[in-house]
Amino acid sequence: MADSSDSVSVDMDGVSLAGKEHLIKTCHGVVSVTVIGDQDKPALVTYPDLALNYVSCFQGLFFCPEACSLLLHNFCIYHISPPGHELGAETISSDDPLLSADDLVDQIADVLNYFGLGAVMCMGVTAGAYIITLFALKYRHRVLGLILISPLCKAPSWTEWLLNKVMSNLLYFYGMCGMVKELLLKRYFSKDIRGCAQVPGSDVVQACRRSLEERQSLNVWRLLEAINGRPDITDGLRKLQCRSLIFVGDNSPFHAEALYMTSKLDRRYSALVEVQSCGSMVTEEQPHAMMIPLEYFLMGYGLYKVSSQLNVSPRSPLSPLCISPELLSPESMGLKLKPIKTRISLHV
Repeated sequence: MADSSDSVSVDMDGVSLAGKEHLIKTCHGVVSVTVIGDQDKPALVTYPDLALNYVSCFQGLFFCPEACSLLLHNFCIYHISPPGHELGAETISSDDPLLSADDLVDQIADVLNYFGLGAVMCMGVTAGAYIITLFALKYRHRVLGLILISPLCKAPSWTEWLLNKVMSNLLYFYGMCGMVKELLLKRYFSKDIRGCAQVPGSDVVQACRRSLEERQSLNVWRLLEAINGRPDITDGLRKLQCRSLIFVGDNSPFHAEALYMTSKLDRRYSALVEVQSCGSMVTEEQPHAMMIPLEYFLMGYGLYKVSSQLNVSPRSPLSPLCISPELLSPESMGLKLKPIKTRISLHV
């Protein structure tokens, strides 16, 4: 498991980005959860995309100074790693059964029970966004809000299913080979920063490539099998009782899926932010683009970033009020958020 050499500690306004890892026994095996911050504060639960953990999926966002003054000031962060995706993980035994998406959701419930948490805010990226959305549908009273990055809601298309099967077979028989890494990087990042044979990828892409080399290929294969067998959850979306903020890069392979999902959510309680020239993993590729929409979104819960006028951390359960009008008005957001545009569902 992770040791002191695997963590990075940065202090900003008294908040540390170093966390403590907990190994929690759930009804479907052991899960690693890294806790960052004061556990008396409201909880923000994160879940990463396929083959990633909280370091490779969320550190770009949480290392932004603006994030420290907003997210880390207002929340205690509970980073859940998919089984076998934590730093230093060993290969999961072949005797352990394969888990379904529903099993992964039940693991999250067990994690919340372990820490004595009630209703929480949730953030997930792509596969992780699907898992926490399914969690919100199954355990509605335990989710206050959803922050979804390039989310999924439908069962895999034939194209996605076939691509995932190719990647699954490569992982099973050849491990985390070069082709698998390239397929995953295309999943995460836009072409502009991935580079090519003549031009190396950006520092973010190279760091992600190194992190993929540390993953146990059979553990990634297990998660991929669960995600490739996911059911369609579209019918339940309109029944969600929490507010949702969706981010997606316009170069994401899941861009159309995010637009579709937004159209199925109750438009009174959801907003979409499209980030131009960005892939799926907005948290790493363009994390600064997330900050103003997040600030407006959290204002609806009475949360604000640190300022000289307001420097009191929340200590009581959040009470969701509304979606900020600014998130529902492309005109009011356009000047502030270039190159970002917002969109709301036109379907009731």
